[in-house]
Amino acid sequence: MSAILPQRDLPKQILAVLSGGFVLFISTVLVWVLGSQLVYAGRIFPGVSVAGVDLSGLSPSEAALKLNQTLSYPTTGKILFRDGEQVWVASPAELGMVFDPTASANAAYNLGRKGGLFSALSGQVSARGLGADVAPVVIFDQRVAYAYLQNIASQIDQPVAEAVLRVDGTNVISEQGRMGRALNLDATLIYLGAQLQTFRDGEVPLVVQETAPQFLDVARQADQARVMLSQSFTMLLPNAGPNDPGPWTFDAPVLANMLTVSMVNVDGTPQMQVGLDANALRQSLSDLKVLVDQNPQDARFIFNDGTGQIEPISASAIGRVMDVEASIAAINGALQRGEHSVNLVVSEQQPAVTDQATGADLGIVQLVASQTTYFYGSSEARIQNIVTAAAQYHGLLIAPGETFSMGSVLGDVSLENGYAEALIIYGGRTIKGVGGGVCQVSTTLFRTVFFGGFPVVERYSHAYRVAYYEEDASGAVDTKFAGMDATVYFPLVDFKFTNDTPYWLLMETFVNVPARTLTWKIYSTSDGRSVTWDTTGPQNVVPAPEPVYEENPDLKANEIKQVDYAAEGADVTVTRTVWRDGQLYFTDQFQTHYEPWAAVCQVGPGSDSPKKLARKNNIHQCVGSS
Repeated sequence: MSAILPQRDLPKQILAVLSGGFVLFISTVLVWVLGSQLVYAGRIFPGVSVAGVDLSGLSPSEAALKLNQTLSYPTTGKILFRDGEQVWVASPAELGMVFDPTASANAAYNLGRKGGLFSALSGQVSARGLGADVAPVVIFDQRVAYAYLQNIASQIDQPVAEAVLRVDGTNVISEQGRMGRALNLDATLIYLGAQLQTFRDGEVPLVVQETAPQFLDVARQADQARVMLSQSFTMLLPNAGPNDPGPWTFDAPVLANMLTVSMVNVDGTPQMQVGLDANALRQSLSDLKVLVDQNPQDARFIFNDGTGQIEPISASAIGRVMDVEASIAAINGALQRGEHSVNLVVSEQQPAVTDQATGADLGIVQLVASQTTYFYGSSEARIQNIVTAAAQYHGLLIAPGETFSMGSVLGDVSLENGYAEALIIYGGRTIKGVGGGVCQVSTTLFRTVFFGGFPVVERYSHAYRVAYYEEDASGAVDTKFAGMDATVYFPLVDFKFTNDTPYWLLMETFVNVPARTLTWKIYSTSDGRSVTWDTTGPQNVVPAPEPVYEENPDLKANEIKQVDYAAEGADVTVTRTVWRDGQLYFTDQFQTHYEPWAAVCQVGPGSDSPKKLARKNNIHQCVGSS
């Protein structure tokens, strides 16, 4: 009868069995490894090869010899590189590969002998059952490979080239862009090294990086440019009347000179755009703007004293202003659409007062200021200039709060505008020049503004006292008018005053040539202002210098002519007090300094004493004090 073990002893029995089996397994492995080591002492284990060359049972030296005789891959192998239709073939040796048979044989010998008991056993079993191919030991000199690849790069690499669009005369020339290409040497070397390790022929990919130009093809833009230059381009004034300027035309050569290619961003994408250079267009259009722009013209009126109403004497006119930048965009837009004409971008400006306005609308209901000056003894040319200049202001309106510039309305004082040559003060002399007498008009306006109680912003006196501006109604000189003159030589010298009332001002000018008078009237609504004034009269009076004598070859012998006139120097201060409804409104002063002025007398060559000639011809100022 068998013995029955207690239940608690069963695990110990199992553990004992397992321990015995493990010891047996280890013993078997150890015997195998030691047996193999003894059987293949100094020889490579069975099934071990290098690059497919079987080295089983060979000593390391024998294996090295066999490998050296068998593996000719470094010199006979072929590595191929390809770029499109270009092909390059090189041996591994040309690419810097050197095979080490001794190191490779030692690597094969060490298979199954390194890494501990189980690692060695695994290597031996694997080699015997499945075969083990050890990687050959290769020395790879990348400097040699790099040099070889640099030679390939020199044939592959090309810089990126942008498309070209240019104009030769009126001919448009375009050139396609080109992709940039560059061989990535480092990336290609990685592929090459991996291929060499296989000890087999093969193709190594060339890593070529391409860079696209921003613009590769400009054929469309070139065609567009050719259309632009196919004929002249015309710019028109919209709604042009018979007397309006324009049209203006750029012919093809002018367009070609202004043609430009620019980069624009459309929805985040850069695009090449053909058009006319904005700076060149801006210059041309700025010149045209002088012709196109017109200030709006208010209607002009006269006041009918009988009815108390204003009556139009000239219609209002709409003004216009060219928008240069918008016109540049319109021109280029039309050209890019293949069009060859465009309307300039012009905005209208409405006049402040049309001829439908009434006196009640403007607050023009009564005469508020009027002054008259006299010009006895004036020449026909001087009278012509007074009439011409005064007409510029007849019926003119001044807005509430406006500072009025007399010079801006006077315009160009020239023969073409109806003025004649008469005596003017210029460069320290009284000489003959266009517009002499215009200051009769500015002086009259100054006095009307002065006695109307309006603020004077800018006023200049004459360099010396002029008798015309001190004449009274009888033609006699009245010194109380000294310092009450004003001169205008626009744009350097101007007369300005401000309409400081809430009403419009209407100015009227009347020249009575037979009576030698100029009357200036201002109509508006009285705000109760009145004027008192005081003058020092001429002070610090300096006698006129002795006359100056000059020889004039255009005069005959003993012929004398006075060309400038003596005047005493003096200082004058005029004080004005403006009242409104009996209350002080403001006070101002007008200080004037007049230079002493010498008479200038000219005589012909070979003449007698100028003083004798002056006495003989009753030219008293040319006689002098002696």
